[in-house]
Amino acid sequence: MTEAILLVGGKGTRLRPLTVHTPKPMVPAAGVPFLTHQLARARAAGVEHIVLATSYLAEVFEPYFGDGSALGLHLEYVTEEEPLGTGGAIRNVASRLHSGPDDPVLIFNGDILTGLDIRALVDTHETTGADVSLHLTKVTDPRAYGLVPTDDTGRVLAFLEKPQTPEEIVTDQINAGAYVFRRSVIDSIPLGRPVSVERETFPGLLAAGAHLQGMVDSTYWLDLGTPAAFVRGSADLVLGRAPSPAVPGRCGDRLVLPTAQVASDAKLAGGTVVGEGAFVAEGARIFGSTILPGAVIEPGAVITDSLIGTRARVGQRSVLTGTVIGDGAVIGPDNELLEGARIWCDARIPAGAVRFSSDQ
Repeated sequence: MTEAILLVGGKGTRLRPLTVHTPKPMVPAAGVPFLTHQLARARAAGVEHIVLATSYLAEVFEPYFGDGSALGLHLEYVTEEEPLGTGGAIRNVASRLHSGPDDPVLIFNGDILTGLDIRALVDTHETTGADVSLHLTKVTDPRAYGLVPTDDTGRVLAFLEKPQTPEEIVTDQINAGAYVFRRSVIDSIPLGRPVSVERETFPGLLAAGAHLQGMVDSTYWLDLGTPAAFVRGSADLVLGRAPSPAVPGRCGDRLVLPTAQVASDAKLAGGTVVGEGAFVAEGARIFGSTILPGAVIEPGAVITDSLIGTRARVGQRSVLTGTVIGDGAVIGPDNELLEGARIWCDARIPAGAVRFSSDQ
């Protein structure tokens, strides 16, 4: 069908401490690195060749995915020495593409979980003769995103970055982070310097009279940029709300990886994942959460909408809600951590040290 560029160079600063040791696309979601879901969906749509534009912790990707043959793909890796932005990263890998000047190239971001019909986006691009086609989705509050108003035919009229006043919010359509570029447009992006497609490339193309086409696809869409969103995305993959052929098991209320151990009276629900080698003790209750490989959940712990890092430990009777526990951290018994708490990698919280309610 076409080939693709996957942008996976971001530092994932909003996801720390999850991304201290792991690049954002490699953080496990529904039992496998999130990137696996994107690669599998691209392959299911007919994509065979994907170039990964890497930067932060770039050395992690190739040892895991290799040449991509296990997924039926041909993968290549290009590492940025200095951050180049979205446009600069796309241009930086152009030499690895095999496409001719008028061929379509799919481009997608490594932190978006979506049910986008990839084939439909490529078909829209080709039938409209566009220079660039964009996946657009509708959101209730568009202030955190780039607005993309279109005319009745779907042709893009403007790009409005993160509007704040009511007058600036002229549409609920946002740039959803997946594009199809005519190959010659990629080659026109300046080489060797930072370029933003949102702020420079797209507005420049519009000003030059290029044809930019929007396709609204309002299936599942989630930006996994925050810990809360990442945890929700993983749960939605397990529950089957977000589509992926890479979920390692049947969709349902829970996903327990083969070498994990879960006590018979522990309760898991809401799309909870228990990773390889993790242990969930008796009486624990876990809802909508991700327990990464090697983590230990002690008896009676209650964990909701949280992510427990690799080899971390949550003590007896501790209650965690909307919390991220970094790799190797230890939460002693009888602690209470609520919405937004982030415990750094290898930190240690003594028994009963943190509470938000009475200790009675």
